[in-house]
Amino acid sequence: MAGPSILSAPGQADWVEQALLEELRTTAPQGVNDSITLIAQDGEGRVGGLHGATSYGWLLIKTLWIDPAHRRRGLGRQLLDHAFDEARRRGCHSAWLDTSNPAATRFYQASGFEPFGRLANTHTQNPPGHCRWFLWRPLP
Repeated sequence: MAGPSILSAPGQADWVEQALLEELRTTAPQGVNDSITLIAQDGEGRVGGLHGATSYGWLLIKTLWIDPAHRRRGLGRQLLDHAFDEARRRGCHSAWLDTSNPAATRFYQASGFEPFGRLANTHTQNPPGHCRWFLWRPLP
C-alpha cells in the first residue's frame, strides 16, 4: 500500500492551522486561541486594518496595513490599541510581530515594541540585503 500523496493545495492554509490547533488543544495548556480582525473605515470605505491571533498568552500581529493617504494620522496606533485591549481581555500578557519594512519597524518601536531577533540576507543572497525584524512588547 502506497503512502499518502503530497499535493499543492492553495487555499488550504486554514485547514492546516486548524488541524494543528486542535491537536495542541489536547496536548498543551491553552489560553484563548482565536483571531482578531479590525477594520478602519471612513465615509469612502475601508482605509486600513489589523489581523492577528491570540494563543498561549500572546497576541501575534500578523498584518497591519493603512492606506498611504491615511498614514501618519494615528490610525495604526488606534488599531494596535484596540487589538491590545482585546488581547488583555483574553488574558494576554505580551504581543509580538515580524516585519520586513524598515518604516514599519520604526513605527512599532515608537509604539513600545523591542527587537528580539532578525533574519538578514547578505548582498549575494536573493533578494540582496532583505531583512526581517522580530519585535515584542508587554501589554500593560
